[in-house]
Amino acid sequence: MKSEKKKFVYFFGNGKAEGRADMKNLLGGKGANLADMTNIGLPVPPGFTITTEACAYFDEHKGAYPEGLREEVISNLRALEKLQGAKLGDKKNPLLVSVRSGAAQSMPGMMDTVLNLGLNPDSLEALIAKTNNPRFAWDSYRRFIQMFGDVVMGVPHEEFERALQSVKDENGKVFDTELDVENLKEVIKRYKIIYKKFTDEDFPVDPEYQLFKAIDAVFNSWNNDRAIKYRMMNDIRGLLGTAVNVQCMVFGNMGETSGTGVAFTRDPATGENKFFGEYLMNAQGEDVVAGIRTPQTIETLKNVNPKVYDQLCDIRLTLEKTYHDMQDLEFTIQEGKLYMLQTRNGKRTIFSWLRSQVEMVDEGLITKETAVERVPAQEFNKLFAPILDQKLIKDLGIKPATKGLNASPGGACGQIYFTAKDAEQAAALGKDVLLVRTETSPEDIGGMAVSKGVITSRGGMTSHAAVVARGMGCPCVSGCGEIVIDDRKKVLTVNGSTLNEGDYMAMDGFTGEVYTQKVAVKPSEIMQVLNGTMRESESKLYQNYKKFMSYVNEIKTMGVRTNADTPVDAHHAVLLGAEGVGLCRTEHMFFGGNRILSMRKMILADTIGQREAALAELLPMQRDDFYGIFKELNGLPVNIRLLDPPLHEFLPNDSTTRHETALNLGITQEEISQKIAKLHEFNPMLGFRGCRLAVVYPEILRMQVRAIIEAAIKAKNEGIEVHPEIMIPLVGIYKEFVFCKEKALEVIEKVFEEKHMKVDYKIGTMIEVPRAAITADEIAKEAQFFSFGTNDLTQMTCGFSRDDAASFLTHYVGDPDKQFYDYDPFSTIDADGVGKLVKMAAGLGRSVRPDIKLGICGEHGGDPKTIEFCQEVGLTYVSCSPFRVPIARLAAAQAALKAKKSTK
Repeated sequence: MKSEKKKFVYFFGNGKAEGRADMKNLLGGKGANLADMTNIGLPVPPGFTITTEACAYFDEHKGAYPEGLREEVISNLRALEKLQGAKLGDKKNPLLVSVRSGAAQSMPGMMDTVLNLGLNPDSLEALIAKTNNPRFAWDSYRRFIQMFGDVVMGVPHEEFERALQSVKDENGKVFDTELDVENLKEVIKRYKIIYKKFTDEDFPVDPEYQLFKAIDAVFNSWNNDRAIKYRMMNDIRGLLGTAVNVQCMVFGNMGETSGTGVAFTRDPATGENKFFGEYLMNAQGEDVVAGIRTPQTIETLKNVNPKVYDQLCDIRLTLEKTYHDMQDLEFTIQEGKLYMLQTRNGKRTIFSWLRSQVEMVDEGLITKETAVERVPAQEFNKLFAPILDQKLIKDLGIKPATKGLNASPGGACGQIYFTAKDAEQAAALGKDVLLVRTETSPEDIGGMAVSKGVITSRGGMTSHAAVVARGMGCPCVSGCGEIVIDDRKKVLTVNGSTLNEGDYMAMDGFTGEVYTQKVAVKPSEIMQVLNGTMRESESKLYQNYKKFMSYVNEIKTMGVRTNADTPVDAHHAVLLGAEGVGLCRTEHMFFGGNRILSMRKMILADTIGQREAALAELLPMQRDDFYGIFKELNGLPVNIRLLDPPLHEFLPNDSTTRHETALNLGITQEEISQKIAKLHEFNPMLGFRGCRLAVVYPEILRMQVRAIIEAAIKAKNEGIEVHPEIMIPLVGIYKEFVFCKEKALEVIEKVFEEKHMKVDYKIGTMIEVPRAAITADEIAKEAQFFSFGTNDLTQMTCGFSRDDAASFLTHYVGDPDKQFYDYDPFSTIDADGVGKLVKMAAGLGRSVRPDIKLGICGEHGGDPKTIEFCQEVGLTYVSCSPFRVPIARLAAAQAALKAKKSTK
């Protein structure tokens, strides 16, 4: 019996489709939703979808089709022709099609599209005769040549643009729509000359040749530079490729009763529940998204065509009820009749994510769990991004130089650059950059990614700049028509002001206002409410945030602590929901003011007596710091790591500072230099640091433990509940831990006796040495908690230094031909290597101490993927920097939901 032949093409049309909404991995998001919209009765032009499996085969076999694909395409093309009563490229009744990409995950603008395919001199004449609209037909042919030449054959886009502009200039025209038939004929003549110059062949007339060349181009666009970069930036992995959607053309450029538009069922910038979108009459889709003409807002369509506007409003509600999320839809009006070309879950800002999901829960459209699953944890910190200081603007009378469209919210100030390349280079030097362009294109993605904000002089709310910036959480002001940019001279003018590359501008993505000077920024609304500088009732954003985080707290099962070395850090972290301090690095406390002198005195001491005298100077400073943190935490646990870095890090490196230190301490520079030489290590990471300092100099440990316990008792005396956790770093063998623990216990009991008071405390260790991980059962007999120091554990396990790995690690992670690691192991835990040690140590620890506390600190603790791993391993908590606490809380809730689903 023969095996069933694999199907590569799925048809949709006439109210029926072979595909379904749940087939996105096979048909791509666009293809699956076109099928679904067809099945629910929306007006969708018919067509067919070539699967992502065909793309994967094409990619793996160097451009070859899988067996039977060509025949399937032709068969479905014939079915489409029969349904429409027209034939591709026909001399009498021509069918024209669009060829579009569509991966399982939306990648707007990153892959290729060809419109008006099937036009040639014969079908052009037939189209003129059929529509009695010569201008429309010639305009469609002009667009097709340009798209096919650029997308399929690689003819430089700017060559066509230059030819088009020259014809407009010669005939005194400003807009493309002003070109008459004779003008368009001249454009096409010049286009064909350009096409032949770059391809060494005439523009093709065979429509099936055009079709398969376009299909090849879409397949190839899966691995173009911008698509690869977009997938890396958005962590899109594991997809087969792009599907190809071949669909009957409907025309928005047939005159003033035709048009095209892009809309969202809710505001993609704010999340407000209102219909949001733009359209252009007498235009095709690329006119709206390319930003060449500034479109009209969707509300004005009711004045142009009330029937279509009402139909769109009904479809808006239908789509949200069907997909239970905000939709991004494309439509065309052909001679007064509406057609739906696409729907997909809308790209939006984090502000829009938050509001839309909270309101959908309130509306009963989704559950709290669905809301928490959807909101992107990696974007969550953008809720706390700075905004322009409006009070300062008002007080100083600063006036905006111009105003555009508030395309993506947020305030930004920086030095202006006019190309993506220049912006990337400036950002690499540490500059705050604003990218200012006439309009952006997919090639600008790198420059947009490093910019504090994006300004364009053309384009609307659904232009490339607006959509991509919103997806990145980058502030954007588009359509600033008063800004005139000369990117060759690297200069712009706006209302009489001239600015050069590197000059400062500021922008407000909430209002669309642009300033030609530096403007201060200040904390977000949420931080203003948390800090008490704004009332909760004044901020809808904070109200939504508070409600959403209540969902998070109901769902998450793992604790979230913070890394905080000062009372100020601890204060911010608690405001953001931290449930304790997971890492207080005591060494950071030694660098301020006179502290560093006392620390250096201790290091330079020759005797125990001298060392203890210096430590006595440090004791009250440390005690005050710990007291301040205990006070801020007010009953939450505080995990304090004893001194970890090598001592030479505290000594002066330059001659000036050595001279000052010598004068202050009454010693010679030579003595300091000799001590530095004595402490020099070839590999400090593996040298005299961590618990090894306490083993050789136990007086350091004694001072720090005393400071912790005295501070805790002081706080308890004032009615503050305290839970200190003393962490001994860099343990490799359990005997080190036992030694240090015994020294600590001696001090603790002595302080209790002196103060006539006790406090609860715990003593544990960091697991950051591989040997400690594989002998964790021995250590857990004595340790009450483990905190995984994954920065050092990664260095020691992988065998490379975090500080020195940059020279090669980008090749290991960022090079698609290598990709040895899926992610930078210092950003996301190496689950298959370092993760195995964590899992092993956790299991060994629990085997001898079932109630052992298990945490993770370092920036891994704020990474959503690492947090998911920690949930799987069963850690008690994660710990991260204060401003990543909300991200970690959300990621912990998402990890809990995922774990719950996996056990069903």
